[in-house]
Amino acid sequence: MRPPHQDYLRLIVQYPEPVRKLALAARKLILEEAPEASELIYEVYTIAAHFTFTGKAGDAFVFTTTHAKWVNLGFNFGSLLSDPFELLQGEGKWIRHVRLSSIADLEASGVRELVRAAIAQAERPEGRREAAAASVVRSKASIPRPRRLR
Repeated sequence: MRPPHQDYLRLIVQYPEPVRKLALAARKLILEEAPEASELIYEVYTIAAHFTFTGKAGDAFVFTTTHAKWVNLGFNFGSLLSDPFELLQGEGKWIRHVRLSSIADLEASGVRELVRAAIAQAERPEGRREAAAASVVRSKASIPRPRRLR
């Protein structure tokens, strides 16, 4: 499995060690199930890592967001997933998440199955090879800002 991007490690260092370990463990679980997925990492109000087979953020099938006391394992089309263990939270039209406060939460029955189900329904490139797996980091400094109108 490919190691985390150094810039990702630099971004999550601001979180407590248990949260950093949990974020890395969630990343590991996702990449164990989808080693060919690209990882798009954004520094916004949180550190968000989106996983996609096309290299496009809009095609992400699963993501993590890192918070002060937990990590969310999110599913872009979570409302379409079967959730027999009733792990998914959220009220939005599409997105659902599982709140992970400990490694035990990540290892709970049904979590890996949700990731697998999200992978099964994920958008894949049609008629061409999948984008090469990569990790791309966009920090606040690298995200283009809208130009101010005069």
